[in-house]
Amino acid sequence: MRSKITVVGAGFVGSTLVQRLAERDYADIVMYDIVPNMPQGKALDLLQAGPVLGYDSLVTGTNDYADTADSDIVVITSGFPRKPGMSRDDLLKKNQEIVSQVTEQIVRYSPNTIIIVVTNPLDAMAHVALHVSGFPRERVIGMAGVLDTARFRTFIAQEVGASVRDVQAYVLGGHGDTMVPLSRLCTVAGLPISQLIAAERIEEIVQRTRDGGAEIVKLLGNGSAYFAPSASVLQMIDSILLDKKQIVPCAVHLEGEYGLNHLFVGVPAQLGSKGIEKIIEIELTDSERAALQKSASAVQELVDVLGIHN
Repeated sequence: MRSKITVVGAGFVGSTLVQRLAERDYADIVMYDIVPNMPQGKALDLLQAGPVLGYDSLVTGTNDYADTADSDIVVITSGFPRKPGMSRDDLLKKNQEIVSQVTEQIVRYSPNTIIIVVTNPLDAMAHVALHVSGFPRERVIGMAGVLDTARFRTFIAQEVGASVRDVQAYVLGGHGDTMVPLSRLCTVAGLPISQLIAAERIEEIVQRTRDGGAEIVKLLGNGSAYFAPSASVLQMIDSILLDKKQIVPCAVHLEGEYGLNHLFVGVPAQLGSKGIEKIIEIELTDSERAALQKSASAVQELVDVLGIHN
């Protein structure tokens, strides 16, 4: 019996993720969208790539949540893009509405699934999904830290001329301007980056990591990143579906860890078949802890606007 994964939202992030999942060939995938015929067309296109690339994944496009029934994992990518004249709070409320409706349908048809939230503002939307689903925190996870860490690792690798595989790093905190790249713990083939890169240059790379999404939005002119975000979700799904027990930074609902309560914040977590199987508490310096607290406060502001409490 093949595993079943649903991706809600067939835009750039969603459809690219479906392509990556199909090529993994370990699950059947349902791609849901509210736009009539669009997910069906994309699914058919992806199915026809199967004979060329050699995968047998069944890809189904649908506008009916009934087709998503009994999914092992559901990824929420659907959301509203910010438009001219729209405040941050307006966007927040609109996406709260979307994620709430999506989550209600997910729970109705797949009550035992694991939810991965991608919709921005990420940490706040994960909070919405947890609140509406009533799931235990182990089964609602936000994708952010994997992406932010991938950006940090990319810039470090480019700076020192090393393979990205040799760069290890963590980015904690909320998915936004207040994220906390832990440069102190970043290594290249086991060597601390402080031995390889000047301190002021490290700070510039940290800032570029914080601005990672905005830099791509500015370059594209219309739209945002989707290749790296979809790859980041894939890494999380790999660890869950294949029970890899991989430790990756992702947004989890903290209940006392790091001195934070009832809030989704990016921290290292071990992902396995049950979802979040362990939250890893890193020993932080006073300045790192203060930065994480500041990041958590920024997330709390968004949650307060939503008017929900877990």
